[in-house]
Amino acid sequence: MSIIHGAIQDFPLTLNTFLDHAAKWHPRVQVVTGRTDADSTRIGYTELRQRSLRISAVLADKFGVQPGDRVGILAWNTQAHVEAWYAIMGMGAVCHTLNPRLLEAQLASIAARAECSIIIVSADLAPLAQQIVKRAPAVTRIIIIDGSMSQWDSTAGSVSVCELEPLIASARDNAVWGAFDERAPSGLCFTSGTTGEPKGVTYTHRSSFLHALRLLQANVMGIACTDSVLTVVPIYHANAWGLPFAVPAAGAKLVLPGRHTDGAALARLIAAEGVTIAVGVPTVWLGLVDYLESRKIKLPSLKRIIMGGAPLPPALMERIEKKLGVVVQTSWGMTELSPCGTMSPHSDAERSAGASGRPAVGVDLLLTNADGQPLPEQRNVEGHLRVRGASVIERYFGETVRATDAAGWFDTGDLARIDDDGNLFITGRSKDLIKSGGEWINPTEIEAVIGALPEVSLAAVVGRTDPKWGERPILVVEMREKQLLSDDILLASLQGRVAPWWVPDAIVRVPQMPLTSTGKIDKMRLRSQYGVG
Repeated sequence: MSIIHGAIQDFPLTLNTFLDHAAKWHPRVQVVTGRTDADSTRIGYTELRQRSLRISAVLADKFGVQPGDRVGILAWNTQAHVEAWYAIMGMGAVCHTLNPRLLEAQLASIAARAECSIIIVSADLAPLAQQIVKRAPAVTRIIIIDGSMSQWDSTAGSVSVCELEPLIASARDNAVWGAFDERAPSGLCFTSGTTGEPKGVTYTHRSSFLHALRLLQANVMGIACTDSVLTVVPIYHANAWGLPFAVPAAGAKLVLPGRHTDGAALARLIAAEGVTIAVGVPTVWLGLVDYLESRKIKLPSLKRIIMGGAPLPPALMERIEKKLGVVVQTSWGMTELSPCGTMSPHSDAERSAGASGRPAVGVDLLLTNADGQPLPEQRNVEGHLRVRGASVIERYFGETVRATDAAGWFDTGDLARIDDDGNLFITGRSKDLIKSGGEWINPTEIEAVIGALPEVSLAAVVGRTDPKWGERPILVVEMREKQLLSDDILLASLQGRVAPWWVPDAIVRVPQMPLTSTGKIDKMRLRSQYGVG
């Protein structure tokens, strides 16, 4: 019998496919942007795609952008940002998202390292952009979105500035998307730099495409065409966790909050747009719950909240689920993972705040000792967490040395354990461990106990230098409004829960916990302020 060799079409996994699909098969589904000074703006996927194609033409024809060029974007979560985002990636250029919450010097350094000559800027971020270009002379052009050039000081510097909106109307609408290899770079995102110099992570079309497909799995985000998804997590933070790809792929409504993510603004947007799924870091939802509790408001459309970015105190998870009547899905990830690593399924009745869920297909986890050797037992033991997969970094931007070991495992810097069901529990950061008298103290375990107290809003433990012990732990707390607990009561909660010598030597009370640009507690700043004995 002769063998018949069949074949499958070679269909490139380029990211423009998601918007192409949404525009063709979900043309009336909307992308909505919340505004504080006017009604929300909205646009269908078909029109959004048309505008994005025109922006690609503007970048190519007027400004000479070529495939592989890095185009910076300094903007909030808005329609204009998503349009520019797809325009840059669709034409084969690299979208370099800039985090407006980083320092000016950091942003200038990042833009220079990425060799950006063009930065697309939200109008209200023009003053920040001017400080960047002063320090990054390679940036020669600023393109303004979401407003006018009125906030740009035309007397400062020789950089060329224009508004994008007038250029869109006269641009051709036949730009070609996707005519490149799926392994071509699509995005560049730098880490937040809270533990040192920011490092760049280069995403490819293939890696982000596969990452988006993972998000759509039922046990991950499970987004359906009937959903309305509020993307509070910023686009400049690891591509908003891939949601601007996954939401159009599912044909769901994409709801963007713009700059304002306070409780009042989010409550209005959720109610107006029938939001069913909301995604962001814990501090955002703390603000929403406080607002709703103070005004006795309900949001019946909201069914799920997906959290990541920082450990979730059990008391906060309980408050959110009880107040909002939602299911909270916890997750774990990193910029280097594109960023989703694990997620707890919304259907799991035994979800807990401490569990970060299981990895979806395409991601694998490994626990090792401090030397990188795999632990003999991979269940119910604490180890150093490593990860590998199709959307995991291999090498940082601009570096020649691989970020992985010979077997492809990336060291996350996290300490973790995995239970018998495969659920991941992040137990700390190896860099956050406190060495006292030659023995290690894990701040995460102390924080979990203190953070569970209903009177406590946020808690952090850092090491302070000590002449006798080397380091001793101190507790930094932010109390909920109008809630008071004495130091003795706070420390008494640790009795029988942690070793006596782990109990912090001092308590520092702060009116507001310092946070990083991605909403995590800024331990680098806390160590700088309180870590010297």
